[in-house]
Amino acid sequence: MIESIYKAAEDRYDSGMKYRRSGRSGIKLPEISLGMWHNFGEVDPLARSRDMMRYAFDHGICSFDLANNYGPGYGTAEETFGYVFNKSFKPYRDEMFIASKAGYDMYPGPYGNWGSRKYLMASLDQSLSRMGLDYVDVFYSHRFDPDTPLEETLQALVDIVRRGKALYAGISRWPLEATRFALDYLRRHDTPCLLYQGRLNMIDREPADSGVLDEVASGGAGFVSFSPLAQGLLTDRYLEGVPAGSRISLGRSLPESRLTPEFIEKIRKLNVLASDRGQTLAEMALGWVLNDRRVTSVIVGCSSVGQMGDIVKAVDCAAFTARELEIIDTILDF
Repeated sequence: MIESIYKAAEDRYDSGMKYRRSGRSGIKLPEISLGMWHNFGEVDPLARSRDMMRYAFDHGICSFDLANNYGPGYGTAEETFGYVFNKSFKPYRDEMFIASKAGYDMYPGPYGNWGSRKYLMASLDQSLSRMGLDYVDVFYSHRFDPDTPLEETLQALVDIVRRGKALYAGISRWPLEATRFALDYLRRHDTPCLLYQGRLNMIDREPADSGVLDEVASGGAGFVSFSPLAQGLLTDRYLEGVPAGSRISLGRSLPESRLTPEFIEKIRKLNVLASDRGQTLAEMALGWVLNDRRVTSVIVGCSSVGQMGDIVKAVDCAAFTARELEIIDTILDF
């Protein structure tokens, strides 16, 4: 594949993207981060992945979210990122905020999953090799491990930062009490947890309902929402059935059983409200998450440059009135 020479848009930080500070830190993230969970693996066209990454960066999205097992298959999203980075983004490394994670299934045996020191450290070394980087900006424990002592997992994060392999430490999908312990432990070891990732969208509000969102904010960390569009359910994509190329049609992490007649009717009502606001449903759904000022950034996955363009518009979403928020809650039975 012959690469065209890439020069980033000169107005990339003046094209409308907004930035938010992450808790009590020097981290400022774009309101939209590019997630590479799907659509950037070995099964996806490399040129399309490259074009989406370039489009994102040209529009002020300097935050790229990866994990060791993103693809599909495992590790190939980081390989794709590494290839595109080497060909396009090396001159811009200091402008980029790159995240990786470990904690889910990656390779066989007792040290290819969960939260042991051995797994986290080995996995990060592998991730850095795949991406061709000396360090990541933040490294997350991708999930709470109920069997490994919390001190072991958290001390691994401390040592990773102290060794310069990550600039910041983060945790993802940890329950409330473990999150409280992690915030305290990392702060006492001079490596404060500055980012927490959790699933937050109009349908799934668990981080807010459980108290995690408040705990993270009071602990000085920023909250990064993944799946703000509920894997595409909070868009107009499924209003007329299952389109070809969608996650449901490809069998990627989203079962067709979610599309009950009752759920479709709720999405139709949300779509009407979005239209009344002069937005697409996806823009309104992203705006709903960003309406919470405790949220630092939302991670959005895309399958085309066209989708990227639509998502960038979400940062211009109008504020919600109290009545609009009440309507949303009523539609979704909250």
